[in-house]
Amino acid sequence: MRLTTKGRYAVTAMLDLAYHNDKKLVTLTEIAKRQDISLSYLEQLFAKLRRAGMVSGVRGPGGGYRLARPPAEINVAEIITAVDESVDSTRCGGKGNCQNNQPCLTHELWMGLSRQIYDYLSGITLADLLARHEVHQVAERQEKALRMDGPHDLP
Repeated sequence: MRLTTKGRYAVTAMLDLAYHNDKKLVTLTEIAKRQDISLSYLEQLFAKLRRAGMVSGVRGPGGGYRLARPPAEINVAEIITAVDESVDSTRCGGKGNCQNNQPCLTHELWMGLSRQIYDYLSGITLADLLARHEVHQVAERQEKALRMDGPHDLP
C-alpha cells in the first residue's frame, strides 16, 4: 500500500481540526505546532481539502479553519483521496498493466486488498475517531506540551 506522509498528515491535521473545531477557528500554525508538521506542507494540504469542500477558511486577524461539514460526514478515505493520495496495493496503480501491459498473476489479489482497505477507511469518520478515548488522551498531552513549551517560531 502506498499511503505516503501526504495522506497521513492530511488525516492527522483533519482530526486535530475536528478535535478543536467547536472552540474557535483553528490556525494552521496551531496544527503545525501540535502535530509537528511543516506549515508550508499544511498550507498545500489545506488548499486541496478546501477545494474538496471539507474545510472552510477565514482570512485575516482571528482567521483560521473549521470543518465545512460535521465530523460524522467526513471519512478517512475521503480525506486521503482529497489530497491526491490513493489507497492502492498494486504495483501498477490499479491500471492492470503490471506485466507487459497486461495484468500480472496477482493483480486481482492486490486489487481486492486495495478495495478492502478503501472500504475500511471509508467506514471510519472523524466523529468515530473523536469518540476514541486514546485520541483525547493524545490531544490533551499535545495541548499540555504546547503550553509548557511556550510560543516559538516554526522552522
